[in-house]
Amino acid sequence: MQTERELRELLVEFGRRLWDRGLIGACEGNISIRVDANRLLCTPAGASKGHLEPDGLVMAGIKQRWFAGGEPTSEVALHVACYAARDDIGAVIHAHPAIATGFSLAGETIPTGVLNEADLVLGEVALVPYAVPASDDVPRKIKPFLHNHNVFLLAHHGAVAFGTGLHEAYNRMETLERCAQIILTARTLGRVNSIPSANAAELLGVSEAASGG
Repeated sequence: MQTERELRELLVEFGRRLWDRGLIGACEGNISIRVDANRLLCTPAGASKGHLEPDGLVMAGIKQRWFAGGEPTSEVALHVACYAARDDIGAVIHAHPAIATGFSLAGETIPTGVLNEADLVLGEVALVPYAVPASDDVPRKIKPFLHNHNVFLLAHHGAVAFGTGLHEAYNRMETLERCAQIILTARTLGRVNSIPSANAAELLGVSEAASGG
């Protein structure tokens, strides 16, 4: 089991990765990691995720509202709602990947059945109706999708990815943007072709076998 110090350093590392990859810019986005059943560690308000410090992160309550170590991200209610809904969530990333966010502006999500990586890593990507950022409407709008999805596009607002830990959540966020880029490229070349149905069924079997399903 990782110590609190190790979790702080890990969160800082993934903040830098997101910033380096251009998945967030300026002071956008927010990241959190579950410490235990009652606590989460999250990014502070107004901070560049590429320049975080371990001691500058904020501890927050999951079952009760409290903060320690500074002012948490303005989207802390979104993070709390995710951990409270699912015990298997160990990390939450909210980022603004440019191309994937562009899909949300167009009222679209990432289609299934066209990319192996999308189907295996992301699963079905939910498109969550618009909510004013940092409002209580954000967790309310995402709630109906929480139990059946691990990746979300927030209309006009960015994306959210879960994972058992930060590695998995980050991989899903990076894959989301990569798939959005590939699909947009295919559209500029003419059209997006679907994986043949027989192969799609075979892919589903591979996915279920890998997950123990």
